[in-house]
Amino acid sequence: MTVTKMSWRPTFRSSKFRNVYGKVGSREHCYDGIPITKNVHDNHFCAVNSKFLAVVTESAGGGSFIIIPVSQSGRLDSHYPKVCGHQGNVLDIKWNPFFENIIASCSEDSSVRVWEIPDGGLRRNMTEAVLELYGHSRRVGLIEWHPTSSGILFSAGYDYKILIWNLEIGEPVKMIDCHTDVILSMSFNTDGSLLATSCKDRKLRIIEPRSGRVLQQASYKNHRVNRVVFLGNLKRLLTTGVSRWNTRQIALWDQEDLSMPVMEEDIDGLSGLLFPFYDNDTHMLYLAGKGDGNIRYFEITTEKPFIQYLMEFRSPAPQKGLGVMPKHGLDVGACEVFRFYKLVTLKGLIEPISMIVPRRSDTYQEDIYPMTAGTEPALSATEWLSGIDREPVLMSLRDGYNRPNKLVFKAPVKDKKNVVVNGIDLLENVPPRTENELLQMFFRQQDELRRLREELSSKDVQIRQLELELNNMKNVNPNNI
Repeated sequence: MTVTKMSWRPTFRSSKFRNVYGKVGSREHCYDGIPITKNVHDNHFCAVNSKFLAVVTESAGGGSFIIIPVSQSGRLDSHYPKVCGHQGNVLDIKWNPFFENIIASCSEDSSVRVWEIPDGGLRRNMTEAVLELYGHSRRVGLIEWHPTSSGILFSAGYDYKILIWNLEIGEPVKMIDCHTDVILSMSFNTDGSLLATSCKDRKLRIIEPRSGRVLQQASYKNHRVNRVVFLGNLKRLLTTGVSRWNTRQIALWDQEDLSMPVMEEDIDGLSGLLFPFYDNDTHMLYLAGKGDGNIRYFEITTEKPFIQYLMEFRSPAPQKGLGVMPKHGLDVGACEVFRFYKLVTLKGLIEPISMIVPRRSDTYQEDIYPMTAGTEPALSATEWLSGIDREPVLMSLRDGYNRPNKLVFKAPVKDKKNVVVNGIDLLENVPPRTENELLQMFFRQQDELRRLREELSSKDVQIRQLELELNNMKNVNPNNI
């Protein structure tokens, strides 16, 4: 297969998205005074839905993030309440796509936690999660909700494992153990039957998540994969990465054959990571550079050249991460097709950036707002685990989004116990890798030794008491013994 090189020469192919432009929210629509985390982990540190904006913050002792109602823009009070239950830095946060008050977080403390945020936001610091999920033996760097099932959460740790959590029982039910290094990103196809991962071992994998079987694997040497995203139902994947000459690069892959990319193209010579975002409704791809202020956008087509460059949004302020508003939270009246929330660390600022299709008419634009994935799950966790796959339940944006979700999230009651998946206790016999882990293990063992000594001495006392009682019985009734 020959790799197609993409041409940057302007073509005059007709496209309704050719004139899409980025519009930065005015100062009163920005969120100011936010102590955005200085952590260098390559995540977005930001998650958005139609109700809330969540941002990971700097904090002393443990990790925390803040929840701001989307409507409450402006300057944040310095004593604004936080979600602060983790013992280590928070590395990733994601809103549940079906329960808008439920958010999951993962941390350097090796745990994943699920929180329920009250309507209107927090009035005081929140330290109690509705679920604390322990199963990873190292810090947890990534979490992803299943796109169609209401109670399935995926987490990827620095122990090179992906755990699948069934939140209906609050336990890990599957372990994907095919990676040989840290997992960098995870992406689902539209019905969640396939999982694509990029890994520090430079391999791109397509995995059947329920069995953990690797269906396809790419070890293409000319393109070092950093991030991967499924292009909806086009049976294609797009990766961002680095070429052998250390330029930022994108590559398009056929999901049935990862031996070589369908096409690849150098983007620029900057060093920051390229975050890809794909809009399945408009078939638009956005590439945002970490550490620069650019967002390039393209249109994906099924015929050559496959990726059509549209335009670039430029800003002098570098972005640390970007949150993306779900479709039902967009301003349909303004012909807004995508909205980013950009983290500007140096200013402690979050800027909304709206991608707008210029139209003269005020009527509903059916062609740019097709039926889209809604907030109703297609199946339960149990159904998905039993082998059922369903496409997302679609909704129309014509009347604006105002359907209340009747679902109620119910957290299971759990006892703390060993975490056994595939017959392996995930929390047992894990060798320490850092001095800190070694110290933690040493103190745990000291506590266990102390407890065992106390248990042993109490058993000794019980044995002596029983021996004395036996002797007394012998002395009282010598004939009956």
